[in-house]
Amino acid sequence: MIGIREMRHIRVGRGSDDCGSMLMLVSSMLIFGTIGIFRRYIPLSSGFLAFTRGMLGGLSLIIFMGLKGGDTRLDLAPRQLAQLIVTGAAMGINWILLFESYTYTTVATATLCYYMQPTIVLLLSPVIFGERLTGKRAICAGIAIIGMVLVSGVTGGYGTHGEDMRGILLGLGAALLYAIVVIMNKRLGGIDAYKKTAVQLLSAGIAMIPYLCLSHDREAMGFDALTVALLLIVGIVHTGIAYLLYFGSMDGLEAQTIALFSYIDPVSALVFSSLLLQEPLSMAGMIGAAMILGSAIIGEAWGRGR
Repeated sequence: MIGIREMRHIRVGRGSDDCGSMLMLVSSMLIFGTIGIFRRYIPLSSGFLAFTRGMLGGLSLIIFMGLKGGDTRLDLAPRQLAQLIVTGAAMGINWILLFESYTYTTVATATLCYYMQPTIVLLLSPVIFGERLTGKRAICAGIAIIGMVLVSGVTGGYGTHGEDMRGILLGLGAALLYAIVVIMNKRLGGIDAYKKTAVQLLSAGIAMIPYLCLSHDREAMGFDALTVALLLIVGIVHTGIAYLLYFGSMDGLEAQTIALFSYIDPVSALVFSSLLLQEPLSMAGMIGAAMILGSAIIGEAWGRGR
């Protein structure tokens, strides 16, 4: 899930939809949607998982750029590089919060908390960018917030105590940090999407090194063949390959199609968590999920129609 899918606005082909591009996009979203499942079976700290994901994902993109004959030189202005490093570090902390959220609450609930990010960006945009908050978008934000209340279980007494609430707050914290990354990336134009993502992923991984050195997480690390295999899958498949598929799909699809199909990610996460982990989602939670995802999709459509 997550990485920096707001980059869909950087490189978008203007040709008609292509079956190959659509297959690549859907595949990347389904891969993103399973990361919560894999995290459940990796008995390592969220900090180390974020470090592994950033380093392996970034290196995978650099190798791909080299193999396809692209420019792998870091020919960026110092200010651009500094901004990429800062956003990458924020991304790494965002991953830690999200992975911890998976630990303390269900994958479904953590995912829905995380997808409050569009609403947070919507509410912050008038303050940061001076954009006008239209009545339609304000309604979407209100619907999403009500949906979040239903998902949290406050109305029915489910998930409001102990570890569930901790997971919900961690998920919302991850959404806030992801919103900050999106906002910062809006100020970074004119950079190749692959190069930009590679720098941010590597920065996310490197930013985790001081955290790991200062924390006691490393003392509880234990590796076996299965753990190593899962780490490689999350780093290479869920990050490197998923981003390659995602960016590779952009040349054959319209921006609105990419934005709409990006919601395969949270929907698939809900389905996979229900089928593979037998995680329950109450009726109120299902209504809340529909409100959060529906408001985000409708808000996206309205934004395109302006």
